[in-house]
Amino acid sequence: MKDYTALGIELGSTRIKAVLTDGKANVLALGSSEWQNDYVDGYWTYSEQDIWRSLQACIASLSHNYMSEYGTPLTRVDFIGISAMMHGYIALNKRGELLVPFRTWRNTNTGTAAAELTQLFDFNIPMRWSVAHFYGAARNKEPHVGDIDYLTTLAGYVHYKLTGKKVLGIGDASGMFPCDGKGFRKDLLSKFNDLLASKGVNLPFETILPKVLLAAEEAGTLTQAGARLLDPTGSLQAGAVLCPPEGDAATGMVATNSIAPCTANVSAGTSAFLMAVLNKPLEHLHGEIDIVSTPCGNPVAMVHVNNFTNEFNAWRDLFSEVAQLTGGSTDELMPKLFEKSLQSDRDVGGLMGYNFLSGEPIVGLERGEPIVIRSAEGKFNLANFMQMQIYSALGALAIGARILYDEGIVVNEVCAHGGFFKTEFVGQQAMSAALNAPVTVMKNAGEGGAWGMALLALYLNKKQTLQSFLQGIFAKTEMSTLTASKCEKDKFNKFLERYKKSLEVAKAAAEGETC
Repeated sequence: MKDYTALGIELGSTRIKAVLTDGKANVLALGSSEWQNDYVDGYWTYSEQDIWRSLQACIASLSHNYMSEYGTPLTRVDFIGISAMMHGYIALNKRGELLVPFRTWRNTNTGTAAAELTQLFDFNIPMRWSVAHFYGAARNKEPHVGDIDYLTTLAGYVHYKLTGKKVLGIGDASGMFPCDGKGFRKDLLSKFNDLLASKGVNLPFETILPKVLLAAEEAGTLTQAGARLLDPTGSLQAGAVLCPPEGDAATGMVATNSIAPCTANVSAGTSAFLMAVLNKPLEHLHGEIDIVSTPCGNPVAMVHVNNFTNEFNAWRDLFSEVAQLTGGSTDELMPKLFEKSLQSDRDVGGLMGYNFLSGEPIVGLERGEPIVIRSAEGKFNLANFMQMQIYSALGALAIGARILYDEGIVVNEVCAHGGFFKTEFVGQQAMSAALNAPVTVMKNAGEGGAWGMALLALYLNKKQTLQSFLQGIFAKTEMSTLTASKCEKDKFNKFLERYKKSLEVAKAAAEGETC
């Protein structure tokens, strides 16, 4: 019997990754390309041209690596899954054209809209969510609102262009508008339509939303035009079957086998999020906690932070410049910097810092300003500096996790993935201390959501549950589990107390009051 192939693609914040697997989820080839968002006219965005140019570069990288490994061109795959950073706002007209540039999850200028919707629904609507972007545009009477024919996410947009289908997986859909396990909540849609009508917008909101699909449901096939969008050389053939497009939160859950109640995963890259599959409903509404869904529709508490590795990368580049001035090697610079943090002092030298390149809603910041704080009495050295950077990146995430624990949410173990864990032991130990739970890292942690998306593509039309399917996939996966020592937990907790006390300094810096 012919073995099947599955292609998982994930459009992340700084990298687009592609993973080609066989029918047993073994990786056959990898591809990637880098891209960056731009700040244009008051919005964080990626241009339409950049979306396709960078996606095509990723597929070209995959095809090159496949050819190098197997001596034959990559012409066809059986299943494809598209994933991308969640939330945001892509509004299309009847011709399928973008009405405004893609507004990403990073934008925090929807605060008033999100607050009004949260009060109306009695359900937390974060500033990142598509409905907050839409309502903000409607409140501001932006001219394009009346021309919207289809509202979707980045994953939904790419999927639509590849297949012609206006659909979305429930995990990604639950970051557009509240879902009930099967689709968008009808009771809240009714309330929202009444609110829109009061603002002069006579548009049933559900008519411009994608159709919500659960994992294993077919979501269209790759058209000839779609194949050319992925591969302008014409090598890749049409005909692959696509699974429902998903957000990076859902693919993170799948890539870490964390879809059952009391399991959790954390993804740590440009942004970071903790996903805890709920063992019971939350008793209170928390502005710091999103309620989203697994790809099967089960409720998940999401602690999302906008800023994570951006400061690591900035300081790595600075240290690289210094090394180049003296002719020093910059090979494996980031792992070496991470490892140096293990020599830090118990008080982290008294250092404090905040990695807020953009706003961070979980700590009440509408805009960000990265800062470093040190005292004259503190011990300012590289080990303490890097430990401070690692701990400060974890600060907002830890605050959110403690809200969940206070609600009685059980997290037996956290499975982790993302670039933060590429350096053995360091990130894993710090994350365990921050979340006060054992942290497991799998061998494929660096492949992350693109591999998780390939798994969802392989799951198409399966009769077994997704949990059962994943247990078979992960049965022989190499993994390591680490629980931070009491000493390490105490060290982080003391830092976190200082982190919370000094937040007013970060807020003042963001408001320009430190000059």
